[in-house]
Amino acid sequence: MLEMLLSPRRAEKHPWEMFFVGLVYASLAILLVNWIFGQDAVLIKYSGILIVTFTVMFSLPFTYYLIKNEEEKDIHYEGMFRIMKEHSRALTSLLWLFLGFVVAFSFWYIVLSSSHSFKAQIETYCLINRPANFEECVSQYGTEMKTKTTGSMTGKERIFAIFANNIYVLIFTLVFSLIFGAGAIFVLAWNASVIAAAIGIFTKSNISSLPLGLARYMIHGLPEIAAYFIAALAGGIVSVAIIKHDTKTEKFWSILQDSLNMIIVAVIILFIASLIEVFITPSLF
Repeated sequence: MLEMLLSPRRAEKHPWEMFFVGLVYASLAILLVNWIFGQDAVLIKYSGILIVTFTVMFSLPFTYYLIKNEEEKDIHYEGMFRIMKEHSRALTSLLWLFLGFVVAFSFWYIVLSSSHSFKAQIETYCLINRPANFEECVSQYGTEMKTKTTGSMTGKERIFAIFANNIYVLIFTLVFSLIFGAGAIFVLAWNASVIAAAIGIFTKSNISSLPLGLARYMIHGLPEIAAYFIAALAGGIVSVAIIKHDTKTEKFWSILQDSLNMIIVAVIILFIASLIEVFITPSLF
């Protein structure tokens, strides 16, 4: 019941409602994990992964049916711009869902202030930002935001490093969605939790600074996540087409072309997001 609070068709008409669905899904995941596994000496160490897993469990039915609807659009509509316009509605719904995840995860990170709830996310943040002082970073929850692994790089080197990493995530998301249809939601929920941990670290767990933290990471984060969602839709559409045996029809090649166009758009967006992260975000914060 909870995993289908909002139908995909209604979400396309009122995409902003997915923000509140994301809030509910992520909050329930955190509360359930802390309630069920909070006293387990072993599983509590993996709370960060369990939280993402529960969030994905809530989101999978909605994501699968949304991707299924998008595959049907590829069959009924023709023309690249018309199809992209139709897909943009689903993309907007997913972005609102993701934003709901980020806000909920950030809020609970600050409120709980627990080393276990987001331990994996904190370690991921430290591994990316302070690999030379990984242990110190983890023990301090990564509060020293000024240290950057890319600080000694030139602008071009930073763009290349960030863009290459984002392409890696894009490929991983695409493969996940091809193999498991809506499975890419795991990659995206995980990214939402890591971003939330970074926001909590940036705000130094001050709830009043949460809007500033969100702005700090969403300026370049939203284009990146949009690109990942586009790749997830592209892979998911092909996956659903194969499941429905549409490979035997001429329309399948149109679906492949549509998916390829979406992947190209996603790569372009990722490059623009890299430029924003290197040149615009640091100048504002």
